[in-house]
Amino acid sequence: MTSVGIDLVQVSRIAESIATFGDRWLTRVFTPAEVAYAMSAPDQATARLAARFAAKEAAKKALRLDGIGWRDLEVVRLSDGACELVLHGEAAARVGERTLAMSMSHEGDHATAIVIAERNQP
Repeated sequence: MTSVGIDLVQVSRIAESIATFGDRWLTRVFTPAEVAYAMSAPDQATARLAARFAAKEAAKKALRLDGIGWRDLEVVRLSDGACELVLHGEAAARVGERTLAMSMSHEGDHATAIVIAERNQP
């Protein structure tokens, strides 16, 4: 079985959340590695965080993970520049054996992500 999730986020809304709630919001939604990567390019930080937020939302949709903590879903940047989704904690326990594919993009005031989940056959 294959399932798909997609999400579109306004970068400005992520900026508003950061301005309103600051580090408390960042540490609730993103892992330390996600924040560190985003902040490594200050002019792109908010767009990078928005794309990761969209990826987490898309994953929740594709995997039907209502009630899962944001940090149980992590976008990891690989050495070749590609990104992949890593599941932790309850998300990993509930999903089981699945192959995940993900793509993210951001341009202007929008960031988007798509996640495709395929159940591994025995």
